[in-house]
Amino acid sequence: MACQKAHFENQILELYNKISNLKSLKPSKNVDTLFQQLMTTCLPTETNIDVKKLCRKVQDIRTNLIKLRSEAIGYSEQHFSTVLGSLKDNPLTHLDLYPYYTNYLKLSKVEFDLLMLHTSHVPTKIAFVGSGSLPFTSIILAKFHLPNTTFHNFDIDPQANSLASQLVSRDPDLSCRITFHTMDIINATEILRDYEVVFLASLVGVDKEAKVKVIEHLEKHMAPGALLMLRSAKGLRAFLYIDVDPCDLRSFEVLETYHPSLSDGFVNSVMVARKLSD
Repeated sequence: MACQKAHFENQILELYNKISNLKSLKPSKNVDTLFQQLMTTCLPTETNIDVKKLCRKVQDIRTNLIKLRSEAIGYSEQHFSTVLGSLKDNPLTHLDLYPYYTNYLKLSKVEFDLLMLHTSHVPTKIAFVGSGSLPFTSIILAKFHLPNTTFHNFDIDPQANSLASQLVSRDPDLSCRITFHTMDIINATEILRDYEVVFLASLVGVDKEAKVKVIEHLEKHMAPGALLMLRSAKGLRAFLYIDVDPCDLRSFEVLETYHPSLSDGFVNSVMVARKLSD
């Protein structure tokens, strides 16, 4: 156990030193290789390593690693969204050009199944917070699972929304059902009561404090009975995404938490919670 813990700590420190010294986090062979190594290091689900008991130095760099990875993912999605948007025909027929598209298909199917398990009717209006340049979840759910539902994507980055809107603009169906709002979700108030379901992206919030601040804002403004679909992380995967504890959702009833296995093909845990009455 002690050897396993020390080995993991050394791996993380070594990877952090290499990643933090990169001149750029934009897509390149070196960037892709290092983040893939980080992913491989943090993927094991069967481990006795307690993240909270790792050495202080490793604990301190965890948030920084998540920030660096979030920035790299942003550049990668921006790159592929630009490539897809430049195609002559409908970009949505070429989404598999993105290396992790299959992962999103699997994650979205699990989220759809969980959603249907905990709602009495098919939602007509869904919000996705932190949709980014490649709004895969909204696109996949709208295209394959929820053909009559409208999706409102919120992102603070105007360039991300511009790229994302170009992806759906040439699709006669989705261009009518997927819309984009450029704003900090903290500034959205009354509009949040319109949604039966709110998805919160895993990379929203640069650290745990910021993530909890967003959750508290959603608690305050979501409609009673509405569902929150929240992505989190378990165990060593908390070096990839911010982990959210059920106690962070004080005005929600946590209905279910799904922790993926290696065979699931995606990393995020999925938490489903219902907004309690005001």
